Amino acid sequence: MATRAARTHRKAWAAVFAALVLTSALLGTFALAVTSAALGHAPVERYAAADLVVAGDQNTRYTAKPWGSEPETQTTGLTERVRVPEAALGVVERVPGVEAAVADRVFPVGLKGESVTGRPWDAARLAPYALRDGRAPGRPGEVVVGAGRARTGDRVTLRVGGADTAYRVVGVADGPGAAVYFTAGRARDLAGHAGTVDTIGVVAGPGVSAGELYGRVRDAVDEAKLRAAGDRADGDGAGLRVLAGDGRGAAEQLAAAPARTTMMEILGAVAGTVVMIAALVVSSTVVQALRQRSHELGLLRAVGATPRQLRGAVGREVGRVAVAASAVGAVLAVPAYLGLRALLDARGALAGGLQLPLPPWLLAAPLVTAAVTVLVARLSALFAVGRAAKVRPAEALRESPPGTARRVTGLVLLGVGVTAAGAAATQHGQAAAAASSTAAVSMVIACAVLGPWIATGAMRVLGAPMRRFGGPGGGLAAANCTAAAARLGAAITPIVLVTAFSVVQLAAGATITHEAKAQARDMARADLVVRADGGLPRGALDRIRSVPGVSAATEVVRSTVVLARKEAGSPVLERVPVLGVTPQRLTRTLDPDVREGTLSGLRPGTVALSADRARSLGARPGSTVALRFGDGTAGRPRVVAVYERGLGAGDFLLSRDEVLRHTSGAGAARVLVATDGGAGTVHAVGAAVPGARVDQGAGAVRDAARVEPEDRALGEVVNATAVGAIGAFTVIAVLSTLTLISIGRRPELTLLRRAGAARAQLRRMLRTEAAAVALTGVAVGLAVALIPLLAFSLSVAGSLPYLPPVHLALIVGVVGVTALAGTLPPVWRVLRGRYPTG
Repeated sequence: MATRAARTHRKAWAAVFAALVLTSALLGTFALAVTSAALGHAPVERYAAADLVVAGDQNTRYTAKPWGSEPETQTTGLTERVRVPEAALGVVERVPGVEAAVADRVFPVGLKGESVTGRPWDAARLAPYALRDGRAPGRPGEVVVGAGRARTGDRVTLRVGGADTAYRVVGVADGPGAAVYFTAGRARDLAGHAGTVDTIGVVAGPGVSAGELYGRVRDAVDEAKLRAAGDRADGDGAGLRVLAGDGRGAAEQLAAAPARTTMMEILGAVAGTVVMIAALVVSSTVVQALRQRSHELGLLRAVGATPRQLRGAVGREVGRVAVAASAVGAVLAVPAYLGLRALLDARGALAGGLQLPLPPWLLAAPLVTAAVTVLVARLSALFAVGRAAKVRPAEALRESPPGTARRVTGLVLLGVGVTAAGAAATQHGQAAAAASSTAAVSMVIACAVLGPWIATGAMRVLGAPMRRFGGPGGGLAAANCTAAAARLGAAITPIVLVTAFSVVQLAAGATITHEAKAQARDMARADLVVRADGGLPRGALDRIRSVPGVSAATEVVRSTVVLARKEAGSPVLERVPVLGVTPQRLTRTLDPDVREGTLSGLRPGTVALSADRARSLGARPGSTVALRFGDGTAGRPRVVAVYERGLGAGDFLLSRDEVLRHTSGAGAARVLVATDGGAGTVHAVGAAVPGARVDQGAGAVRDAARVEPEDRALGEVVNATAVGAIGAFTVIAVLSTLTLISIGRRPELTLLRRAGAARAQLRRMLRTEAAAVALTGVAVGLAVALIPLLAFSLSVAGSLPYLPPVHLALIVGVVGVTALAGTLPPVWRVLRGRYPTG
């Protein structure tokens, strides 16, 4: 039975095959991406010759007790260096099997307008960094530089900490990265942070393996009870780490580990949505393919087929199609993943040079998702054939309307979605986004369940215009849509899906970006931006302020802070980008629209908050907020001001000096300059800071002052990929569903032709039906998207949702073209046939 049915209905199963191929490919792609991200690591360059690296714990932790359960601990990465006490060097040196323990200090150095890395020459052996010419530095005024930057005997001026000093180049070396090597004593003085080092590189002695040495060093560090430097908020969690293998790269690229975690979170969230949509669409497609054969299945029951035989035959039939389609999709997942990774690399979305390995055994992940796809298809088939298998044979031939249970389920889901949207309107940040996502998903599923009733209601609205303006074809379309509400509901569901999902995903990010740009535009008051790749010289800010025509100058640096809070009793750590600024005449260059307090009191130990963040924390001027700086140090700064433009300036404004205390270097500092408009001011500012670049224009000022989430590029790429992939997926689902419906209507159309309907009338009928389906699906999809979007945008951006018109036009156009393509081509043969009309 299964073999004959698959052969007889091969055209109907072709649509199911296409949907299952794309389902398997999408799930396999995200499975590869998530597992590859879990294995991701920073490249190992500076410590490639070290067997082990001892570094500070670059994680901060927060423990809380959820309601009615055991305490939970959340962990997030830190983007600023957590330093190692210098006493650890002696502890590691005394470990048996250690040939050398080398202290490394890394600091930014400006060389000929370029930012390079300064290190002690002793650490060169960890790279390895080999001399090509000359010798090692022996005096404080001597350095070794990388090949191509100077020659032995040259004198170069290096900028460290804003101070320019001349050094003699005594050697040129080959090795990874751009580095300048000093004597150990000079590097200690230049790096600052007395009593600490950045890392300790460990070289094993002859015959000692890295694995064996790892345990010894780990035990020695633990026994000495060494802790990372600084007043950490997480207490005992602020220990030292011993890194080996690929993990050594985490000590070089501090942003890589947080980027990996963020990537896994984003991909996991999108993958969950993909699984939900895939299950919904595959189920709809399989159900529709079997619904076309309801009378055939009923006839089999009527002639004696048992329920078990019927379920077994349909299950085997679907299984054969699903296994072949899933296998094809699993093969396609590999190039799809490689394309996604190439896109991430091209957009620079992987912070810290994060590498995503793809070992051969990982290629088994698409096979697992292929099995999931087969399972979904089989379960959908059992659901679709359930009624025909359960009812009495005589009743199986009748088509029953959807029941009350289905209506109640749909209404409950709709209520859940509206309630979640209401909750989103009262939340902030990630909580609002999560509630909005829940609202959108619940309402989309509700629309799928309520499809027949939505179709019936739509026809009550559209029926009269179709009859009045559509002629005989429009009248036929109105009558057919009214009589076949269940069929129309199945066609509307995937259109609602693609419209709602695409609009929510695109509009949520577009709304935040649009409002952030508007706030940044209103906030930026400066005329010039002064920057230098190797760092600004010491005293640059004062020299700029003294230039005639300069009314105000503000130095700006970027960093991050971590907030520890509870959501429903569960611990949450949120890493937030911040600006550090100099407060003197700040509002002349950067106006965040202060509503309470004043920014003139911004100094170390104080903070200014955005209005949204102040509401979420229950803070106001005079109160204190608990936060953790970029290096994990705990702080309770006092609030001195609350401002409105949080999307432009970020949620926190700190003193520049406060930020610099907890950062690895100030090489990225910029100065915003407000002028009186004099023509010669730009040249005078440039002359005051030799070697600096002076940019002018509103765009340059906005880019220099605007705060953006560190995962913005990653989120944009993943969301765009998800929208494109799932958009294509649901387009195929729309096309498949409408094609199946059209194939099932061939006898009906043949009867209409024999009854005298003209080809033009039938074509108009079909076009009108396709337009009604597309219009209803788009309208319902927009309504479903608008409710959670309104809640999200009003709570997070304080504005109405925004979607670029070209994006909306593209969604509507694709839906319209797909609806026509799924309606007319499958019945062209019927429309072209010749039938007697008299």
